[in-house]
Amino acid sequence: MRSLQVPENSTSLIQLDLGEGWVSALTSPGAWSGTGAGGSRKVPTCAEHDLENYSMYCVSCRSPVCYQCLEEGKHGKHEVKALGAMWKQHKAQLSQALNGISDKAKEAKEFLVQLKNLLQQIQENGLDYEACLVAQCDALVDALTRQKAKLLTKVTKEREHKLKVVWDQINHCTLKLRQSTGLMEYCLEVIKENDPSGFLQISDALIKRVQVSQEQWVKGALEPKVSAEFDLTLDSEPLLQSIHQLDFIQMKCRVPPVPLLQLEKCCTRNNSVTLAWRMPPLSHNPVEGYILELDDGDGGQFREVYVGKETLCTIDGLHFNSTYNARVKAFNSSGVGPYSKTVILQTSDVAWFTFDPSSAHRDIVLSNDNQTATCNSYDDRVVLGTAAFSKGVHYWELHVDRYDNHPDPAFGIARINVVKDMMLGKDDKAWAMYVDNNRSWFMHCNSHTNRTEGGVSKGATVGVLLDLNKHNLTFYINGQQQGPPAFENVEGVFMPALSLNRNVQVTLHTGLEVPQCVKQPKLPNN
Repeated sequence: MRSLQVPENSTSLIQLDLGEGWVSALTSPGAWSGTGAGGSRKVPTCAEHDLENYSMYCVSCRSPVCYQCLEEGKHGKHEVKALGAMWKQHKAQLSQALNGISDKAKEAKEFLVQLKNLLQQIQENGLDYEACLVAQCDALVDALTRQKAKLLTKVTKEREHKLKVVWDQINHCTLKLRQSTGLMEYCLEVIKENDPSGFLQISDALIKRVQVSQEQWVKGALEPKVSAEFDLTLDSEPLLQSIHQLDFIQMKCRVPPVPLLQLEKCCTRNNSVTLAWRMPPLSHNPVEGYILELDDGDGGQFREVYVGKETLCTIDGLHFNSTYNARVKAFNSSGVGPYSKTVILQTSDVAWFTFDPSSAHRDIVLSNDNQTATCNSYDDRVVLGTAAFSKGVHYWELHVDRYDNHPDPAFGIARINVVKDMMLGKDDKAWAMYVDNNRSWFMHCNSHTNRTEGGVSKGATVGVLLDLNKHNLTFYINGQQQGPPAFENVEGVFMPALSLNRNVQVTLHTGLEVPQCVKQPKLPNN
């Protein structure tokens, strides 16, 4: 046992097992006391200068030095610090390191206790599982034994039934055979009679009796009524397969655990939300698929929006400026697991969208990242936007980049199945304002209404205000409302729409707040 003297101001004591015994290390910055036989402290001197005591510490060389070492220039350009200060600093660092080792040693002791407890639990659980397994297998054997007894009873009954039928047929046939043999013997004796009159007196009755006896041997009377084969077939193959497949994985199969939503991958864009999730680590229960649920964006009931094996899902066509709650759960053959935590997603306040090349007429030409549209034909052609609106207030503008020969472009909204090879508003799937350089008209179902003075030219801006809270559509030219509200009672799902020909080029501007001059008071979501 080696020890160090502990000063009175020592604050804590750490014991480290170094193999040879316990060594005590002080954690306070007090001095270590190395004492000789007389109890007086020996002051160390410089190894190179015997008459000089160590007074400084060279940081570069990591060794104590004396004043003469500094004077001779060996450590002159090195960084040096006061010996006492470095002594205390290094003691503090060592003490801190010892504290860390002590904490790890404490954790190791606790871990050893945990492992020993684990050994005991494994032993106990192993015995429990063995007992449970034996009980389950014994129950299966008992059930099989009982079923075997039932099957043997069925075989016995079938055998006894066949034997009875055969014995009855033997007895019946033996009796008939005796009767026929006796009749034959009597008839032979009668035939031997030489008196014609005596023979004729009994011959008619005897002939009828023989005929009746012959008729009693009907067809099938000399065939066995049962076969020696047993019409009982035992198909044990499915049970044998089940026994061979019996394993702990199947016995312990449970519903999946709670999925974990990956919030860093969940996001919103315009009126679409993307959700991602994963199963927790070390999850051994199989997963066959997931069920994603979303509410209506207004605090209503959850509804299923996705069922499948993917762990990433994007839902389009939601309401703008709405808050949605989403949750997910997993399922397998054993059932459906619990729900995940609910994640809250906010769709955009305003819509950012472009012209949609996938649904545009083939004569439409798009450029500028699908924000600028023109046409290859002199006939009117329709192009839709990529956004769909069913709720809220939405405003977008179209800048007229080119306007030649006074064409009639039409601006408005439409259903997804609008006719695309004629002016917007001529069918019942579009609501539009078409305009030339002098005036404008509103058009739906090819009905022209509300002629209004004031047209467009190169550089003009057409604004479209779709208010689905009030269910109306209003148009603006260069910031001024063009006529009254164009259409009332518009309800359903609408897409921004435009029709134009090769004499016009327009650029779409979206993500715009409703201008203050036309802004309507915000209504609560219904």
